[in-house]
Amino acid sequence: MEKQNNHLVIMAGGVGSRFWPMSSEQRPKQFIDILGCGKTLIQLTVERFGDLVPKSNVWVVTSAAYADIVAEQLPDVPRENILLEPCRRNTAPCVCYVSWKIKKRNPRANVVVAPSDHIVTDETTFRKTIKEALEFTSETDAIVTLGMKPSRPETGYGYIKADLSYPSSRKRNLYRVDSFKEKPSLDVATQYVQQPNYLWNSGIFVWSIRTIINAFRVYQPKMSRDFEKLLPLFDTEQEQEAIDKLYATCESISVDYAIMEHAEEIFVYPASFGWSDLGTWSSLLMQSPRDEHGNAAIGADIRLFDTHNCIVHTTEARQVVVQGLDGFIVAEQDGQLLICKLSEEQRIKLFHD
Repeated sequence: MEKQNNHLVIMAGGVGSRFWPMSSEQRPKQFIDILGCGKTLIQLTVERFGDLVPKSNVWVVTSAAYADIVAEQLPDVPRENILLEPCRRNTAPCVCYVSWKIKKRNPRANVVVAPSDHIVTDETTFRKTIKEALEFTSETDAIVTLGMKPSRPETGYGYIKADLSYPSSRKRNLYRVDSFKEKPSLDVATQYVQQPNYLWNSGIFVWSIRTIINAFRVYQPKMSRDFEKLLPLFDTEQEQEAIDKLYATCESISVDYAIMEHAEEIFVYPASFGWSDLGTWSSLLMQSPRDEHGNAAIGADIRLFDTHNCIVHTTEARQVVVQGLDGFIVAEQDGQLLICKLSEEQRIKLFHD
């Protein structure tokens, strides 16, 4: 496997504002320093790949509204590698678009596709996992997805049912995928977590450009043809206008439904490297260092008294004192303050709209 053939595609088109008041539709969570570490989630995403992928081979697919934010936060990514979606059409059109772009540049490319807003705490194990997956896809026609070993019954994630009866003969850490499972009820998730062959679907995929283009040709022939027709316009002044017109006609469908549920040569790498998709304040609490009372404090001067199981995120405030709360979110950004029960966080959007 030659490193110059490795490409990284970051999907950064989400517009969620679940972390209000920190995030908003104008600046969603992938572009904010949610961990209080001085780097945004999208910056951490690029950084964790280390030297596995040359900076010239990093691609970002995002909304046209976020073009300047991406360029500002990722100055080492070539501007021509920032692809702009005019509207939201889920992940299949964006993967098809960037795949044809990469194929035009390097038909021998080997690609990792990753969301921009996840966190990983064990980056050494993460890079080892990615390296082995890239080696496997460079030698085969397989698609690889990373499956996270579940630590709890989680209803917010999709699951992968793996065939653990025997591993791949090429890579002992890879197993065939039996099926993909939708986000389950709590009862079903509890059953899944008791069985070693059920894994969280991380949404991280690895494949050769040859394999994914062929998969689109077979399982999404119209979408594949539509983007292939634009090859002569790629890297010209006409490209964006053509993409804008095409996107409006694309079916809104995920790459999971469009490709993964149909393809035959799909393998999963069961892994554990401190992964979270960081979709809620509760998940941030679970992923953050906590004191003996279960509190996570992200900010310069936070003082907690008689307080338990709370997440306090106040990076702009000079000093914050919290007394007598149990199971609350306390967050401040740009003069906006949120105090809300963790159990009611799904209603935050209703509270501030």
